[in-house]
Amino acid sequence: MFHKAVVDHRIYNIQPRMMSKFLALFDALAMPILKKHLGEPLGFYVTSIGTLNQVVHLWGYDSLDDYEKRSLARDTDPEFQIYLQETEGLVISQINQIVKPVKLKSFSQ
Repeated sequence: MFHKAVVDHRIYNIQPRMMSKFLALFDALAMPILKKHLGEPLGFYVTSIGTLNQVVHLWGYDSLDDYEKRSLARDTDPEFQIYLQETEGLVISQINQIVKPVKLKSFSQ
């Protein structure tokens, strides 16, 4: 299992019936920029049971400082602004959470 000290857990709520369009734009426009600045995601998912029309992705960082630096690089990349413009209106809301691992004796990490 891949471990990072800090994980950015993101949930995007997408307009109903617009998931395919959002994913295509995300894959073409956002993912190359995110990989450039953030590295490979720890996970990338869509919901299939429960609250539908959600995209969930996880990005790992070595520290909160690492998170801040990489996020700033992403946010100030001119190509990222193009992605934001192209997906305007497709994202209803977004939840970002910073989570950190917990060591449990009964869970091998």
